Amino acid sequence: MLTIYHNPSCSKSRETLKIIEEQGAQVEIVKYLNEIPTIEELTEIVQKLKIKPEELVRKGETIFKEQFKGKVLSDSQWIEAMATYPKLIERPIVVKGNQAIIGRPPQKVIDLL
Repeated sequence: MLTIYHNPSCSKSRETLKIIEEQGAQVEIVKYLNEIPTIEELTEIVQKLKIKPEELVRKGETIFKEQFKGKVLSDSQWIEAMATYPKLIERPIVVKGNQAIIGRPPQKVIDLL
């Protein structure tokens, strides 16, 4: 079973979900702008991605530019920022067991299938 943290407005997120569905994989869709991941969930996702929390932050977002650009935050502060402002979370994220990928490009999801 896969879980995709999905934003239906994002073309990369839609493409990634399409690949998953075309492969016939079971998938739980989490529309993370509505079902905001908790600090614990984000911490777990970052660990599965094997990245630093800041690497999951969308730096092109207005909220980033207005509130975070040029600031040095700890890992826990970045996690808290993403939990507070979910638009900061890079998308899509696909999780399978103890593994996760960011679907950029969308074809990366094939590694989990």
